[in-house]
Amino acid sequence: MPNVDKIYEHDGLKVRWQSALCSHCENCVTGLPSVFNLKPPKSTPWIDLRGADKERVIAQVSDCPTQAISVVK
Repeated sequence: MPNVDKIYEHDGLKVRWQSALCSHCENCVTGLPSVFNLKPPKSTPWIDLRGADKERVIAQVSDCPTQAISVVK
């Protein structure tokens, strides 16, 4: 599987996901499933920033142990 480097944006917030860094510990999925969903409907990406307010998303992203997800400034 190729490495993915993607930026998700909503309401001025940008979150970057780098698959090569991901250890699949699922901190993001268990901590904020309304945003990080590994089994979304086909029309929705697995990261949907509309699922929580900015502060909550930023807090969850900061819990990523590998920095596979990060806030883009």
